[in-house]
Amino acid sequence: MKTLIATLMIAAPLVAISHSAVAETAPKSKAAAAKKAPAAKKATTTSKKGKAAAAVAAGGAGAAAAVAAGPASAALGTEELAVAERVHKGRIACELGAYVNVNADTANPGYFIVDGRGFKYHMSPVKTSTGTVRLEDKAAGAVWLQIANKSMLMNQKAGQRLADECMSPEQQQVAEAIRKNPPPSLLDSK
Repeated sequence: MKTLIATLMIAAPLVAISHSAVAETAPKSKAAAAKKAPAAKKATTTSKKGKAAAAVAAGGAGAAAAVAAGPASAALGTEELAVAERVHKGRIACELGAYVNVNADTANPGYFIVDGRGFKYHMSPVKTSTGTVRLEDKAAGAVWLQIANKSMLMNQKAGQRLADECMSPEQQQVAEAIRKNPPPSLLDSK
């Protein structure tokens, strides 16, 4: 059963993309729409664990794709895509031996999968007035903030930091430069 679900989760986005392309070009008949409606209704009444299997058993490959893929991601504007280009990707080491993996979502340009020990978020870039890189998973309340010398992951709903003092190799270089040549203090004005 786990293998079936894992296979569906891997294949479902590809099936959904191909089905959406076919659906845009092929006209739908009322009879075909009527046949699919009971299959979709049957899939919604099953338990969460059995949704994908029930959708496949009912013959609704489109329903299985929707269950595995989750909600569709909205297209991003040019400003958000510009923010996405500045995101540091890869495994980023944090304080206390923690880490955060930041990887681009290949199915949704500009979106990121941010995960680590005990969490996984699907995040989108948000334009800020300060130039700080900000990624958000609004549904989960998670925020990834990235400045020149460090990053942090917060869960605003829980009111806690999940990871702090996270530094990519580029951020480590900036932090080292700041240590060697600290900027003047705002309190030391002449």
